[in-house]
Amino acid sequence: MRSAEGSNVEKAQTGKINAAKEAAKLVEDGMVIGIGTGTTVEYFIKELGERIQRDGIEVWGVPSSYHSHMLAVENGIVVADLFQFEELDLCVDGADQVDVNLNCIKGKGGALLREKIIAQASERVVIIVDSGKVSDKLRDLVPVEVFPFAYGNVVRRLQSLGGKCKLREARSKIGPCISDNGNLIFDVDFGVILNPVELEMKINSIAGVVENGIFPGEIIDRVIVGHSDGTGIMKK
Repeated sequence: MRSAEGSNVEKAQTGKINAAKEAAKLVEDGMVIGIGTGTTVEYFIKELGERIQRDGIEVWGVPSSYHSHMLAVENGIVVADLFQFEELDLCVDGADQVDVNLNCIKGKGGALLREKIIAQASERVVIIVDSGKVSDKLRDLVPVEVFPFAYGNVVRRLQSLGGKCKLREARSKIGPCISDNGNLIFDVDFGVILNPVELEMKINSIAGVVENGIFPGEIIDRVIVGHSDGTGIMKK
């Protein structure tokens, strides 16, 4: 007999796959797309790779991390950057948590800065998640990318905003996790976030903060929510 935990993991995985498949349908021949980072995005890249092979479409992609870059190459996506394309047709990315107003917390994969840049450069931003990532209010840990020189002062100022800071540690080496941009990442607990837009602005006003993982709903066009038996759409 399967445990409840095992069943929930399977449902979440199926939800991710269903959301990824639905997002891949939005990509048209000749599009330039922004590609996020994370497990759900991995399914999207693979699904898009199958479309490229099956339908013969050509797609350019601007990845937000080295991991997504390598996976895009493996799946036939022509990798580009913002030097070549100032604006992107579509951004597809995952999220760690989404509230009912489409505000998101992102950055567990450590790519929050590049993800927000890509979202800003895109005509449409689509977030793909399994149903377990949807919440009435944001309450997950907020990743904050920090310039190392500012370490101590940034910690103090995040604490003054009510945050409990924890430096993210690397998994396969001793010491802190370093972003693709050479910066530190804190995971900050603010409890229930009543005003995500205001908190995002306050965090980013701290000198030494490079970016934080709150993505305001105003930059998100839709959220595709994957369930075990299909998908749903959240819009503004």
